[in-house]
Amino acid sequence: MASGTAGSAPRGPRTPTVAQLRAFAAVAEHRHFRDAAAASGTSQPALSGAVAALEEALGAQLVERTTRKVIITPLGERVLDHARRVLSSLHALTEEVEAARRPFTGPLHLGVIPTVAPYLLPALLRLVRTSYPDLELHVHEERTPSLLDGLAAGRLDVLLLALPSGGSSPTRDIPLFDEDFVLVTPPGHPLAGRAGVPRDVLLDLDVLLLEEGHCLRDQALDICREAGADLPQGGSTRAAGLSTLVQLVAGGLGVTLLPATALDVEAGRTDRLASVRFADPAPGRRIGLATRPGSARTAEYDRFAATLRDALRELPVRIVE
Repeated sequence: MASGTAGSAPRGPRTPTVAQLRAFAAVAEHRHFRDAAAASGTSQPALSGAVAALEEALGAQLVERTTRKVIITPLGERVLDHARRVLSSLHALTEEVEAARRPFTGPLHLGVIPTVAPYLLPALLRLVRTSYPDLELHVHEERTPSLLDGLAAGRLDVLLLALPSGGSSPTRDIPLFDEDFVLVTPPGHPLAGRAGVPRDVLLDLDVLLLEEGHCLRDQALDICREAGADLPQGGSTRAAGLSTLVQLVAGGLGVTLLPATALDVEAGRTDRLASVRFADPAPGRRIGLATRPGSARTAEYDRFAATLRDALRELPVRIVE
């Protein structure tokens, strides 16, 4: 009797496991097995084995392994899109069950931009402790592009950032408040302490900026352009955070724009700063939450936003009801 395998057609792809898809998505995000293993809380051999098992199951090469980094093949990039959608759907499934079973409990991964985190987190953390003691909050401070990627992939649940959130994937934006920008100068500057200053004063100033990747840098550039300047005259000086930025101002290297919520904290670090208020309507930004559209926890996020607005009324902002 002839063997059942002789002359038979090649076996087609097998269905991947969730663990294999997670491993591949982690490697694709970090482009390095060691870094992906550290971020995933697993060993490098286990992660490499899971990716190899995925390639064997699909009968296709998804990654090229080099000594320095991992390269995703063109087919691997297409598989990655499917993997991310599958993982996001699984996250939504568990999220919906958890939300229905116990609202405001369990883990919640909150992403916050660096130009918001130091100034709003104290009020937010007090709110969580007093109103949602069973909520297991995890805070991730990252720049806007990374936060939006994390939200789309299911790594993050809700974001606190400048609106509109933008990004390639759709989000549901929940506004919290509007705030003005304040011009910060050294104390001996001719504009120091003035109010009602027109925006066009920016034309003659050396405006210092955050480094590339901060949405606040883009907002400052927009304000300068609206005032008639193509680009600020701050030269090559850049700062990674607002604390460094105000120290550069205190040292006489230029002036900068701060959101009102950051002014008291950052100006309190030195006595060599003065603030300048713009004439109405002052330039500003809107801060809010962003979630995935259709999230099972939408009602929770709306209630959370309403409670958070009340907690932020003590700040120099205009609450958006």
